[in-house]
Amino acid sequence: MVQLALIVSEFNFDISYLMLERAKEHAAFLGAQITYICKAPGSFDMPLLIQSLLEKKDVDAVVTLGAIVEGDTKHDEIIAQHVARKIADLSVQYRKPVSLGVSGPGMTRLQGIERIDEYAKRAIESAVKMVKRAKILGEIKVTQYPAMVE
Repeated sequence: MVQLALIVSEFNFDISYLMLERAKEHAAFLGAQITYICKAPGSFDMPLLIQSLLEKKDVDAVVTLGAIVEGDTKHDEIIAQHVARKIADLSVQYRKPVSLGVSGPGMTRLQGIERIDEYAKRAIESAVKMVKRAKILGEIKVTQYPAMVE
């Protein structure tokens, strides 16, 4: 069974709370177990929690859930870019999947609401698939083939 930790942003919680509920339903549908649910003040604050959860033995993958809504400045773009980069870095560093279920940037509140199901389900599904594929890769000896000669 795949063991997941979920991190949900409290910023725009009217959106991210619904994402959390959909994510829990989809995890159960896929037969994954949720071992932790943590709240971060905002999406930008997730990396420290992600790192702590990746260090736990009963976590196969971390799922991030949040909504970065466009404001009057380009602040949303900066947040989204740095969150995505740090999530990827932590995933590679700890050799465990971290899925990006944070919607935005450049998104209105209405667009965030419309994307609740899609982002929540995709984030869970991505984490579950990556754990299963990583386990398969760990069990299969990868053979290197010589380069094709034309």
